[in-house]
Amino acid sequence: MNFRPLLACLAVTWLAGCELLPEQPGTTARPAAEPSGNACHAVIPDFDDEACLLPDWVAFGLASQRGERGWREVMLGRLQGETKDRRLARAVVLAWGDESQWDRASELFKADLHTAPAALQPLLRYWLNEVEGRRAMSGRVASSREELAALEEENAALAEKLEALTAIEQNINLRQQTE
Repeated sequence: MNFRPLLACLAVTWLAGCELLPEQPGTTARPAAEPSGNACHAVIPDFDDEACLLPDWVAFGLASQRGERGWREVMLGRLQGETKDRRLARAVVLAWGDESQWDRASELFKADLHTAPAALQPLLRYWLNEVEGRRAMSGRVASSREELAALEEENAALAEKLEALTAIEQNINLRQQTE
C-alpha cells in the first residue's frame, strides 16, 4: 500500500496550519491580527496601536537607516519629550547617525528597552546590538590607527638609525681605503 499521497496531504495541512480546516460550528471568526495596509506606518512610531507596533517601528527603522543628516535633524526635533516611545524612537534615529551619536543611542536603548511592549523588545534589542557592534568596530579601528601611527613613528626612527649606521660604515670604508 502506498502512503505517499496521504503523507503529502498531511504535510500540506500541517504546513498550512489551521487555515485550511473548516470552522467549528458555534465559533466566531476572530479578526485578523494583521493590520490593514493603510492603517500603519506612522511617521513617528509609538506604543499605542498594538496591531501596528512592529510595522510602524520597522518602517521607522528603515527610514532612519536610509535618511540623510537633514532628515535625522528634523526627526530629532520632532522626537523631543521624555516618554519612553519618544526616547526609543530617538535612539533609533541616533543609531543610524554618525559615530558621535552612537553612544547616546546606546544609552537610550539600554535605559528604555525594558519598558517597550514585549513584541517590540527583540527588534529594539537587535538595533541595540547593531549599534554596539558598530561602536566596538569603531573602537577597534581607532586602536588600529593608533598602533599604525606608533609603528610608522618607530619605522621612521629605525630608518634614521639605519641611515646613520650606513653613513658610519661608509666613513669606515673610506678610511680603510685611504690607509
